[in-house]
Amino acid sequence: MASGRAAVVVVHGLWTGPWAMGWLSRGLAAAGLRVFRFGYASVREGLQGNAAALARFAQGIEAGEIHWVGHSLGGILIFRTLESGLFRGGRVVMLGSPLKGSAAAARLARCETGRTMLGRSVREWFDAPNPRWTLPFDLGIIAGTKSFGLGRLVAPGLAKPNDGAISLEETRIAGASEYLDLPVSHSGMLLSSRVARSAASFLRRGTFADGNAA
Repeated sequence: MASGRAAVVVVHGLWTGPWAMGWLSRGLAAAGLRVFRFGYASVREGLQGNAAALARFAQGIEAGEIHWVGHSLGGILIFRTLESGLFRGGRVVMLGSPLKGSAAAARLARCETGRTMLGRSVREWFDAPNPRWTLPFDLGIIAGTKSFGLGRLVAPGLAKPNDGAISLEETRIAGASEYLDLPVSHSGMLLSSRVARSAASFLRRGTFADGNAA
């Protein structure tokens, strides 16, 4: 790969597209990173097919180093891509990713309509054992504690603290380098300047410490 400014691939979550990562992408770009937004079939395609597509996308980027930021299911897709050895990269930031599963999604999956809505990638991830981060890349996890979102309607008993869709505990994974909990909701974290600054800090320095000031 050619040398130059570090690049970051940002990956959206379930039921959205690259457009959902627009505000966050601008924040990362303002921190000096070249940002590339990846889109994928979050419902129709399975995890392995989406991981292969993500690897091909990253292989087309010329950069001295490529980092990763994934929101929700996007973080899981990054995990699977790196875990499968399809691509090597730099640091990883996951935003509200249900690494240990999702009580709200499990509740939704009780009916056929809900399983169809969740799609193949989510179902395949939740069928796998709880993962552990053993990859040679720094992983930073940002989780929200503002309980506002549709997940509360689907799963009223969602464990607290949560971001309205994913509980804080569901984002935790053994082997992560650093955690940062912020008062943002699951969708709202994509519109948070503080989240963007903190993610950029971790990608550039390996710590949230320089970017999480109010």
